[in-house]
Amino acid sequence: MGDLQGRKILIVDDDPTTRFLAQKVLSQEGCLVDLAQDGQEGLRQFYAVRPDLVVLDVIMPRMDGWQTLSLIRQLSDVPVLMLTGQDCDDDIVHGLESGADDYLIKPFNPKVLLARVRAALRRAVQPSSSEQAPIHEDGYLTVDLVARRVLVRGEPVKLSAKEFGMLAYLVENAGWVLSARQILERVWGWAYQDDTDYVRVYMAHLRQKLEADPKKPKYLLTEHGIGYRFNRAG
Repeated sequence: MGDLQGRKILIVDDDPTTRFLAQKVLSQEGCLVDLAQDGQEGLRQFYAVRPDLVVLDVIMPRMDGWQTLSLIRQLSDVPVLMLTGQDCDDDIVHGLESGADDYLIKPFNPKVLLARVRAALRRAVQPSSSEQAPIHEDGYLTVDLVARRVLVRGEPVKLSAKEFGMLAYLVENAGWVLSARQILERVWGWAYQDDTDYVRVYMAHLRQKLEADPKKPKYLLTEHGIGYRFNRAG
């Protein structure tokens, strides 16, 4: 019990064995678990329950996990853990690019599931450590870490919670090179130290949204073999 007590978790999976196991593991920790066996039912439950986190299978009848995730992301930044038997790098990257917070392969280790759920929930509610951070502002880009506001040429840019968290960490340490592992620990939590694809995918997203030419970035720079840094003189 403890940190997961009372947290609402929605499990969407067409495999009854997986649903049962995930429900058992999470319920034992005090979670309030709701179940759905496909994407359409999952969306109905999502509207009704308003969960704190969704565990979402990829391959399902009627509406698959990708379609379900896309519709969830139109409504909310609630953490979503993709759960599937497809151990494929392309699927993992697809999941991250579609807005998933994590990707677990079946059969999963119950302890790993709990660790990932805890990490995702912790990052979702953790306040920014940048309350006193200065604003970056120039003629092109404005990053206000206090107001959690980002502007490009004066127009607001919508960032996901993870995108903003990553940008904030880089801006707070402007000029310093941060390794992928440091970024993973800060933005996703210690359980994600080896998932370097996360950083690469989210960096590409940020460049698409913030850089005038994403292929020749001026703010979000890669130091090959070391990590990434934010260049205030962009």
